[in-house]
Amino acid sequence: MELNAAWADQWMRLSAAALSENRQRLTTLDREIGDADHGENMDRGFGAVVEKLDADGVPETPGAVFKTTAMTLMSKVGGAAGPLYGTAFLRASTAAGAAPALGPAELVAVLTAARDGIVARGKAEPGDKTMIDAWTPAVDAAVTAEAAGAAPLEILTAAANAAEAGLAGTEPLVARKGRASYLGERSAGHLDPGAASTALILQAAVSAAEEAA
Repeated sequence: MELNAAWADQWMRLSAAALSENRQRLTTLDREIGDADHGENMDRGFGAVVEKLDADGVPETPGAVFKTTAMTLMSKVGGAAGPLYGTAFLRASTAAGAAPALGPAELVAVLTAARDGIVARGKAEPGDKTMIDAWTPAVDAAVTAEAAGAAPLEILTAAANAAEAGLAGTEPLVARKGRASYLGERSAGHLDPGAASTALILQAAVSAAEEAA
């Protein structure tokens, strides 16, 4: 199984489908502690990514798919999500370079670069009740899996499972970043919507890899 451009393209398409299906759930989560627009923004943004891929054809490398995704999200998604996810995929594109496919080490580099891009843009740390609370355990799990000799699908699965656990871990946290931080202690008891969309996107990467296997 190769994590090539066709896989990256399918990852974006499955992400769009998952975000569309979960639009209301993400909006509800964001209504509780944010602006109530995360579901709509993510659905619209990844829908635009699919439209762009349809119009231009599948790029030749995973890095090129990630760059198309980044540019589209930055231009189409409002709120904090567009710049954050856009930066994530832009950094992922740089990490992937011109490689025709991603092996285990390259995959970990891509996931790490995406997380680091979000940190650089949003200045959040683990425990702040943001998407970083899903991304950081995902990257840590990917690094651990790759060091143990795992194949790309196993690395992605470990990352997605860790992101899901990280999402669950945001519920008791008090937000220290973003709109939710204005609520103070009242932000506790709710899942972070950005962590929820992160978990969906990383699970879509797994599903795309399973289809390519």
